[in-house]
Amino acid sequence: MKGKRVLVTGAGTGIGKGIALEFARAGATVALHYSRSAKGAEEAVAEIRRSGGAAALFPADFRRRSEVRALASHAVTYLGGLDVLVNNAGVTMTLPFDQVTEDQFDILYAVNVAAPFFLTQALLPALRDAAPSAIVNISSIHALEGCPEHSVYAGTRGAIISFSRELAIELAPLGIRVNTIAPGSTNVENHRAVAPGADLAAAGRQIPVGHLGEPSDIGRAAVFLASDAARSIVGQTLVVDGGTTSWMPFGEQFRERSQPGHRLGQGYVPGI
Repeated sequence: MKGKRVLVTGAGTGIGKGIALEFARAGATVALHYSRSAKGAEEAVAEIRRSGGAAALFPADFRRRSEVRALASHAVTYLGGLDVLVNNAGVTMTLPFDQVTEDQFDILYAVNVAAPFFLTQALLPALRDAAPSAIVNISSIHALEGCPEHSVYAGTRGAIISFSRELAIELAPLGIRVNTIAPGSTNVENHRAVAPGADLAAAGRQIPVGHLGEPSDIGRAAVFLASDAARSIVGQTLVVDGGTTSWMPFGEQFRERSQPGHRLGQGYVPGI
């Protein structure tokens, strides 16, 4: 990645922050987008700069198309072009299907589907000018297997996989490779906040590999897919889940409803 110019969305926390740090470690100049998590993004930029790398922060509310387009412009101006786009930003929510409101549905689809669609569209000229270039879209194993109370989130993640597959074929002749990563259970702040004091080692033992994934695991996969080492990989979904989707579970967790104090979406999805 030496000399490459990279934009990572949702880079202030969790997987996005891990991806940005891995690209910087590999030698890239990184533009980090954030929405709510300015502190985490600032920490990532400071870490990159302490290590001798180059990085800058760019805020944007992905519910607003005008801010999505502004992010594209500001990032390209800072980077002087664009070699790699990582569409990572997204919001999640756990709520029984019959309780989902129109506002909640609209927010998740605006941030998780519409924003990466129109950001990619706005950045297409820069990616075409830099070809061969790459797009790495972040989905989830929720796109591949069912899990209670994820009806909206799972739909958005499935949309990303389908969008990526089609876009890969459309952009390959332009020298732009598109691929997707579907992470499994990953040790991120959002999940720790919902279940404070949770036994992470015990949670990891429920996964075939024996441990939770870390943001750096997804980051290294993203660096690989964006690199020349993956030059013949086009339109694929790389599942990084420790074997979760290869396991056939037998249990009755799907019969249980979550409790209000233990639902994802608190603080950013109305009504949670």
